[in-house]
Amino acid sequence: MSIAHQNVSTAAVREPLFDEDGFVADPASWTPELARRIAELDGIGPLNGRHWRVIDYLRERVARLGGIPAMRSVCKATDTPKAEIHALFGSCLTVWRVAGLPNPGEEAKAYLP
Repeated sequence: MSIAHQNVSTAAVREPLFDEDGFVADPASWTPELARRIAELDGIGPLNGRHWRVIDYLRERVARLGGIPAMRSVCKATDTPKAEIHALFGSCLTVWRVAGLPNPGEEAKAYLP
């Protein structure tokens, strides 16, 4: 777990505003603590190092290049098989929500099961 994910005060978490699809409306309001809360609410359980590897990669990739990376590039970059990502998060959309990324839109949701 990276330094950014440690010692996050619950008091420091601002109440986020979610859009109608449950995505963080303002990605700037995302915190690691919020990711933990979303994961808990979605029934994922405690986030571990494998979760954070995927979350951190997605956040860095989207911040650097914008857009949604192909699942195979996420799998390759994080050394995480697709089946494991689904076992960890349940769906690609859940990964996106937990990572605090903006709503990917209707077209993207069609191929992010």
